[in-house]
Amino acid sequence: MKYKIILIFLFFSIDLRAQYLCRTDIMNKEELIPVDKTQYFRSYNFSNLWLKTDNRLVYGIIGDEHQRILIKILTVVKNPDNANEYLVKGKSSVKENVCDFNGKITIKEIKESRRTRFGLDNEFKDKGIKTQGLLTAKYEFFEDKSQKHVGAFYGVVKTKWYVNKENEITYDDMNIESDGYFNNAFVGIWKRYGAKIEKKCNWGDYRVPASNCDFDIGTAEFNVAQKYCKYGWLDVALSHMAPNFSIIESGKKEILKQWWL
Repeated sequence: MKYKIILIFLFFSIDLRAQYLCRTDIMNKEELIPVDKTQYFRSYNFSNLWLKTDNRLVYGIIGDEHQRILIKILTVVKNPDNANEYLVKGKSSVKENVCDFNGKITIKEIKESRRTRFGLDNEFKDKGIKTQGLLTAKYEFFEDKSQKHVGAFYGVVKTKWYVNKENEITYDDMNIESDGYFNNAFVGIWKRYGAKIEKKCNWGDYRVPASNCDFDIGTAEFNVAQKYCKYGWLDVALSHMAPNFSIIESGKKEILKQWWL
């Protein structure tokens, strides 16, 4: 499994456009300083970054067909015995089959960025932000073996952050108005227990990272092409269609309910 994680890390680190995948540049052409600052940031707590976004705006795919998967991270706790490890509990759902999972996120690299854009009209430029950058970590989430259709998630997550004027790690949504914005990009696989079944499985905040280029047809916000609607994306497609608002609202309610409770 160690070698599989290394391969996934390399896969996500290169330009994937040749493989007809989009949403691969989480930094949106923003330059990173090539110095690993993981040791410097050991005392900081990054756990809130993976709990920030409303679950309605977390989008995920599993399998080559881009079947929709819902992921909800419920708790993240920094391991008191390992400053670079975070213990995670959450739930997953595919076609209304809900599973519990436990696991960990282990930080592998932290780099600061040479930011040139500080939000719309540079609104954050004078807000006392001390530094900002990108966290890269591996994740391992294990679904409850007593439940149905279960397996484990393995891969790499990349998360943008900044340090605010109170010296706290903060979720970086400064450039959320940008068409290319996404965050918390989880890219990897799901492997079924006791079987050779293995599927690509990616999810992220506001967009699906490393997805087929014909999948997300949205510009200002996430939207799904018609050919993928039958794989669990009907409510997203309907939300961009007018004027049949009764159908739109009906579709929304099914997905937006708190399915993890």
